[in-house]
Amino acid sequence: MTARFQIGTRDIGPGAPVYVIAELSANHNQDFETAVQTIRGAKEAGADAVKLQTYTPDTITLASDRAEFHINAGTLWDGRTLHDLYREAFMPWEWQPRLKNLAEDLGLDLFSSAFDSTAVDFLERMNVPAHKLASFELVDIPLIQKMARTGKPLILSTGMATLGEIEEAVNAARQAGTDQIALLKCTSAYPAPPEDMNLRTIPEMMLHFGLPVGLSDHTMGIAAPVAAVALGACIIEKHLTLSRSLPGPDSAFSLEPHEFKAIVEAVRSAEKALGKVDFGAHGKQESSKSFRRSLFVVEDIQQGDEFCADNVRSIRPGYGLHPRYLPEVLGKRAAKDIKKGTPLDWSLVASYAPDAIAG
Repeated sequence: MTARFQIGTRDIGPGAPVYVIAELSANHNQDFETAVQTIRGAKEAGADAVKLQTYTPDTITLASDRAEFHINAGTLWDGRTLHDLYREAFMPWEWQPRLKNLAEDLGLDLFSSAFDSTAVDFLERMNVPAHKLASFELVDIPLIQKMARTGKPLILSTGMATLGEIEEAVNAARQAGTDQIALLKCTSAYPAPPEDMNLRTIPEMMLHFGLPVGLSDHTMGIAAPVAAVALGACIIEKHLTLSRSLPGPDSAFSLEPHEFKAIVEAVRSAEKALGKVDFGAHGKQESSKSFRRSLFVVEDIQQGDEFCADNVRSIRPGYGLHPRYLPEVLGKRAAKDIKKGTPLDWSLVASYAPDAIAG
């Protein structure tokens, strides 16, 4: 059975409403007011939480011009050094407590991805309600243990990870003292093509780990989050920007607020449609039962006439005898005169033998 836990006041796990996270990433563009307006946009779009990233260029990499530090992997950022990219993308730490206060005033949870132990300590001083580990950090077992020891819920993104690597990360978190763990299926491509999503992994992860599983989605469409929810995803995380026309390293694969809102609405509709295991007619289906088939007299019949295929048929609507009784009715005789279009019921079927009316 999949475990559930809480982030703030929200239940996370099967049966709870899908937890939708707006990822700000680098879409603040080093402008505090842009960050503020993006958080407001997240609220208006229907997000439940906002996620930041907590690092500096020097806590996440080195300022080095060696070939190893140049990006050359078929990404949007090829040709730059890691330090140069993260110098543009990082969010000043002094903003983050102020943004958390804003988010909470709006009714949103706010937490962050920490990229080293000093960031975890900083976020703990902010008293974030959860910690997030980015996909590229899933192999950093000491960082996972540092987060787990806080006792806060832990969300692990699993892009690129083998099953064994995910097991190692989950075991490290559990050994460090937490079972409040959620996993996010993630395709670490920016943007990610739908054919690389492999969303059928979500129920397999739930079964294998017994943990809530969600989707960190980098596709540009609406289909992947909805399909993920249909497969059991409990969390959806998407990048949000005020406008893709704004410069920034993550703008090209981020959603604008109206697009984010459309995804939230689709996710909410999908989770309602999933409902529960249920058979029969309930609610608005009840009135539709009248359109089912039943037995009707389809020609005028005189008392004593035999019911046959020419004068009794199974048709719509559903006010007559159940169609299962047709073989039993055929060959019997009418108890009274019956007009065409009359729904058949047992009071119209003579209870005496056919030859009893001959004399």
